Amino acid sequence: MSNERAWVLRAALGFLAVEPREPELRLLHRCLDNWRGIGDIVAGMARQGYDLELRRYDGQGWRALFFAEGFEHSLTSHAGAGWALSPWAAVQQAARDALTKLEPSGDAGPPDWTETDDSPV
Repeated sequence: MSNERAWVLRAALGFLAVEPREPELRLLHRCLDNWRGIGDIVAGMARQGYDLELRRYDGQGWRALFFAEGFEHSLTSHAGAGWALSPWAAVQQAARDALTKLEPSGDAGPPDWTETDDSPV
């Protein structure tokens, strides 16, 4: 992911996967665990070039799939999937899955400028 918005989206989705025991995590869940939150995540994923397919299965749960945008949606290696009892949890899982697959192997994210380099100058 090359832009800051993508990193912010990925960080928020990562924190949503954590049990909301702290007030800050409860606040994040309050903001994104609803239909408005789904819209915010879909907008963020659209900026990354993804479309959403969200389906409800007879009260059993929700399936969310993020596909590369375009007319022909197919399960490629970059598609993200999620299944949950709530639509927002399914969308969050699918977005996290898709963004993780976008990461080039070996790239752990943006550089950590707090690390020190002990090599001689």
